[in-house]
Amino acid sequence: MVQRQLPHPAELLELMRFKKPEFNGRKRRLDAALTIYDLRAIAKRRTPKAAFDYTDGAAEGELSLARARQAFEDIEFHPGILRPAPEVDTSVEILGGPSALPFGIAPTGFTRLMQTEGEAAGASAAGAAGIPFTLSTLGTTSIEGVKAANPHGRNWFQLYVMRDREISYGLARRAAEAGFDTLQFTVDTPVAGARLRDKRNGFSIPPQLTVGTIVNAIPRPWWWYDFLTTPKLEFASLSTTGGTVGELLNSAMDPTISYDDLAVIRDLWPGKIVVKGVQNVEDSVRLVDAGVDGIILSNHGGRQLDRAPIPFHLLPKVVQEVGKDATVMIDTGIMNGADIVASIALGAKFTLIGRAYLYGLMAGGRAGVDRTIAILRDEIERTMKLLGLATLAELEPTHVTQLTRLMPLAGAPAEAMGGGAPRVRATAGAAKGRARA
Repeated sequence: MVQRQLPHPAELLELMRFKKPEFNGRKRRLDAALTIYDLRAIAKRRTPKAAFDYTDGAAEGELSLARARQAFEDIEFHPGILRPAPEVDTSVEILGGPSALPFGIAPTGFTRLMQTEGEAAGASAAGAAGIPFTLSTLGTTSIEGVKAANPHGRNWFQLYVMRDREISYGLARRAAEAGFDTLQFTVDTPVAGARLRDKRNGFSIPPQLTVGTIVNAIPRPWWWYDFLTTPKLEFASLSTTGGTVGELLNSAMDPTISYDDLAVIRDLWPGKIVVKGVQNVEDSVRLVDAGVDGIILSNHGGRQLDRAPIPFHLLPKVVQEVGKDATVMIDTGIMNGADIVASIALGAKFTLIGRAYLYGLMAGGRAGVDRTIAILRDEIERTMKLLGLATLAELEPTHVTQLTRLMPLAGAPAEAMGGGAPRVRATAGAAKGRARA
C-alpha cells in the first residue's frame, strides 16, 4: 500500500519557484531563442514577407541551400572519452590577426532592409565578440560608417568588380584607408541568380507601398515605423554613382571579370586578399598559384547557381590540395556551432555566417546579433567538450565522418564532386528534413 499524507506547507514552498517576469519584450523573445532556427522563426514573424524572403530565399528551386544545410546535418562525430576538457579555447589566428571564435560575419547586401540598424548592428556586435565583420559592396552602411561602429575590431570588405572598374578601385582604396585589413574578391556573380521568391513578391529597393505590402504590414507596424522614420534605404558605398537601383545592380554583375582584374586588385590592395565563391579544386589551385592569401568555398548561399557544388563536401579535397599554401575558409548553410566545428575538423581555418546573422538582426537588432553569436559560441564550446577537445587545433578529420544522400553515378568525373572527398558512409534512408522554405 502507498502511504499518503497531507503535503507539508514548507515542502510546497520549496517546490514553488517563480521566475521573475521580464517586461522587456525584445529581451524576453531573444532569451527564449535557443537555436538559430528559433531566431529565424522570430524573424519571420516580425519582418514583412518581401524582406524576409529576400534574406531567407535562394535561387530557383533553392536546392543548393537545402543541400548545403543537409550536408552539415549528415555528419557523424567521433568523440574521445576520458579526456577532460572543462574549459575550451575557441580563439584562432586568421589572415594575420586574431578572432575570438572560428567564425566571422559574411557580407550581406541591403542589410538595413532586414532591420533598420543594419550593418552597424553587425559590425558593433562583431567587435564586441572579437570576431571579424565583412561589409558588402552592396551594403546600406558606408565604409566609414562601419568603421565608426567597429572602430577597434577587424573589418573586412567584400568587393564586386563592377563594369566601371574605377568605382571598384575607389571602394578598395576607401576600405584600405579606413583600416579594413582583408578584401574578399567575389567571383561567383557574373550575372544575378534567379531568385524567384523576390520576383513573386515584387521585391524592390526601396520597398514599394502596394495593397499587398500594406496588408502584410498590418501585424508588423514596428518594421514600417523604423523604415519610414530612419534615413533613406540606399547603397551607401555607391550612392554617388547615379542611376536606378536596377542599373546599380546591373553594373555590379560583370561577366567579363578575369584573372587580369584579380591581378589589378591584388596590386592595389595593401592587406590580405581572399577569393570568395570558389567551387572546385582546379580553381583553388590556380588561385593559390596566382598569389591570393586565401579562398572561401562558397556557392553564395545558394543564391546564384542552383544545384551548385556543396562547399562542405568540397572542403577535404581542397584542403588536401592547397591547405598548406593558403587559408581555406567556408560559408553557405551554417546554422549550428557544430557545423563550424565539423568544418574546422575537416581543415577549414575559418567560417563565415550570413543568414544566421541576419535572422538574429531581424529578430532583435543589435541584441539579436549578439544572441546569434552567443548561440553559436555555446554550441561550439559544448560540441568541443563532448568531443573531449580543449582547443580547435586538436580537431582532426578523424573526428568527423561526412555522410551523404547524394552520390555521383558510376563513371561521373571524380573532380566534379571534389576529387574524391571522403564519403565513408551512406545514410540508410532519406529521413525527412525540416522545411527550409
